[in-house]
Amino acid sequence: MNGDDLVETERMLNRFRKLLADVIRGNVRRNVFEPWEVEILLDMETCSMEARRRSEILRRYLRTVEKQMEKGPGPPMKMSEFLQRKTTRRPSNA
Repeated sequence: MNGDDLVETERMLNRFRKLLADVIRGNVRRNVFEPWEVEILLDMETCSMEARRRSEILRRYLRTVEKQMEKGPGPPMKMSEFLQRKTTRRPSNA
């Protein structure tokens, strides 16, 4: 990645962190979003999460995206992709 890519990736990661912090708190007060942020929010709406584990899942999602963004450019993976990866890694109990 060149310098401009690194700056853009860092900017995107910072926006993602702020977005997730708002979602975890339960109050997204902004009214201006990047297109990829809208996609992430809409994707989250379609994902089912246990209410009692929601904050924990969102924090793990944040850590996973941070690792993803360290390795390469964004946009951040969607919540549905994160949840799918999590379920496919688990061994079957059958």
